[in-house]
Amino acid sequence: MKRMQRAAGAVVGSAVDDALGAPFEFGPQGAFSARFPAPGAGGEMCGGGGWDPGEATDDTQMAVLVAESLLEQGGLDLPDIFARFQRWAAAGPKDIGLQTEDVLTNGMPWDLAAAVHFQVNQRAAGNGSLMRASTCAVHFAAAGREATMDAAHRIAALTHGDRAAWEGTAIFHELIRVTFEDADPLTALPDILAHVHPDHRGRYATVLSPDWHPDEATEFNGAVWPCLGSAVWALRTTTGFEDAIRAAIDLGGDTDTVAAVTGGLAGAYYGLDAIPVRWTQPLHVPLPGFDGQVLHLADLLDLAHRLGG
Repeated sequence: MKRMQRAAGAVVGSAVDDALGAPFEFGPQGAFSARFPAPGAGGEMCGGGGWDPGEATDDTQMAVLVAESLLEQGGLDLPDIFARFQRWAAAGPKDIGLQTEDVLTNGMPWDLAAAVHFQVNQRAAGNGSLMRASTCAVHFAAAGREATMDAAHRIAALTHGDRAAWEGTAIFHELIRVTFEDADPLTALPDILAHVHPDHRGRYATVLSPDWHPDEATEFNGAVWPCLGSAVWALRTTTGFEDAIRAAIDLGGDTDTVAAVTGGLAGAYYGLDAIPVRWTQPLHVPLPGFDGQVLHLADLLDLAHRLGG
């Protein structure tokens, strides 16, 4: 498969699944299949819970902000990304994680805000850096393992002071990179885990194990470990893009983010053509704070091509 098919699949897949999962957030297990029992029948971009049909949430909005910074600045400019995040947060997006909001509004500079939050709260291992990682993973994939994992650490650390969040985001980056090389990301997991910080390797090895099931999670899937583990589980236990996303949303809980992470992985694995057109047509990504900007499929494809070029 051509690399650009995988790049577009990762970016669009994450956005589509974010929008699919949003109406089911904090709902029970199996709610998606209960409402849409026949795969492929249509209507799944239903909206609800404050979201319009096809509307992407903060997960994709922040991913787009990262992408636009990387492209406009010609590379990784952490102060610029943080400033974009602050501008977006100040505009009152429909949804923003409590931890992310605190970091972006606590008045501290870009290189201290997340660290200070972690020192005060001692908790910062949410999935808020993982949820936005599709675009940066695509951009840094060509740079190799060390560079892409390092970029993941740095971007994650803008809002999450706990290294656990950095490592989960770095694993996602490396899974995307390996997939772009036409290798099996699931087979590559043991090697990827060998490059995770020793203090966090064991916990990730548990949730990424072939015999782990999301029902075994010891935290809500808004935490980074079960979120990533659930996405990998969904990819491992299904045989197509649509089935993977259905499995992810049916887990309940933080459905938009678990779906967004699953969509990034499954989109890279199966490629853009595997994503149903009935899901991509209504997709739109508003960017609060940026002059009413709203991205649609063509805009996301353009981003993906420039990020992965």
